[in-house]
Amino acid sequence: MKLHATRLAALTVATAAFLAAANASAFTAADPVGSSVKRSDVVLAASQKKPPQKYWRTKVRFRTDEAPGTIIVDTNNKYLYYIDGPNRATRYGIGVGREGFGWSGVVKVGRKAEWPAWTPPAEMRVREKAKGRILPITQPGGIDNPLGARALYLYKGGRDTIFRIHGTNQPWTIGQNMSSGCIRMMNEDVEHLYERADIGTKVIVIGPGSKPGDTYFDDRGIDIFRQIFGG
Repeated sequence: MKLHATRLAALTVATAAFLAAANASAFTAADPVGSSVKRSDVVLAASQKKPPQKYWRTKVRFRTDEAPGTIIVDTNNKYLYYIDGPNRATRYGIGVGREGFGWSGVVKVGRKAEWPAWTPPAEMRVREKAKGRILPITQPGGIDNPLGARALYLYKGGRDTIFRIHGTNQPWTIGQNMSSGCIRMMNEDVEHLYERADIGTKVIVIGPGSKPGDTYFDDRGIDIFRQIFGG
């Protein structure tokens, strides 16, 4: 009886430790991609304030009719999903368009760029000039560039929509409505997505104008075992 009680106590302690580790891992930014991926000087901005943990990159249980490799952007909840496979996705926190700049639709990744230059649209330059802020015609890529470390340019019908999925030099804005319609991510997250999403990737943006049932998906929460062991 004493031996049985000892074993039961040990099992209880081990189970508690496992659950604690799972919970901690579920809310830890995922490991960086492998050494084959080009690393950038994004680490120089690592000390900047990050968004709340619910917007950190996480593996989730996910149901959808869309094929693996599709990107689904939920602008209401500020999440971007990359579908890994059946019932699986990687969830990233995002920042989206402020009031009046939201949009929805189905587009594709038309091109990609590392440390992209920023060319603000003419109407943005006019709008900001009226506020006393002079924007450059073009700003070279770098850690001070608003597009951050990577950009995925969104096209529809073979034409540039002017919207992008890109990094940001303001990671604390993730989870907020701050942009002029672009989808911003933490630099380490957009680097991770960049290596997975090829040109031609289907991107579904759910936002103003979307109708219930247009795109079925169900985020069922953290996939604890995959978050810990990978896959």
